[in-house]
Amino acid sequence: MSIFVALLWGLLCSVVGISLPGLLNLTAAKTSIRDGRSRALIFSAGATVVIFIQAYISVAFAKLISNSGDLLKLIQEIGLGAFALLTIYFFFFAKKPKVIQEDNTVRTKVGRFFLGMLLSALNFFPIPFFVLVSVSLANNELMVFSPLTNLFFVLGVIIGSFSVFYLYIVFFQRIQHKTEWLMRNMNYFLGSVTGLVAIINLIKILRE
Repeated sequence: MSIFVALLWGLLCSVVGISLPGLLNLTAAKTSIRDGRSRALIFSAGATVVIFIQAYISVAFAKLISNSGDLLKLIQEIGLGAFALLTIYFFFFAKKPKVIQEDNTVRTKVGRFFLGMLLSALNFFPIPFFVLVSVSLANNELMVFSPLTNLFFVLGVIIGSFSVFYLYIVFFQRIQHKTEWLMRNMNYFLGSVTGLVAIINLIKILRE
């Protein structure tokens, strides 16, 4: 039963943490419109691999990380720099995506997989998020963490994360014929998201 509870908590927490529009969600949607569903799913798989690693590290070392203010501050500062650079890239350097057309352009699945890993690795928020979640669950006796329950918690995170990505991919593909304006401005949406995240990170750092 504890294993099943851990799986459900991981699923719930990942859905709550990833459902809102963010860099990974919008990039998966953008990829599905421009390159097709299969490459978007490959991108999502790459992102999910890194989320798995982040979640497992966070849960396994939750108390250690949460008690180390310097480590959390370092993570926030790295995240601030990464998202600030991404914001500049999306607003000033990224090419505007064209409305999807039938062509024979080859975009490798391997490239999409590693792009998903890269963008997910630049997103440091899952680490403090899952640290907070795991410590809160343990303190409220809602879950007892052990190597086995940690594993099933993270499996729940993987299932929930990939499911959210899949829903974004399917939704944006279904409204593909209405996305000409969205495609022209997708980089600005992504830049706004990364900019907002950078501002939130900066506020957290200044308050400490």
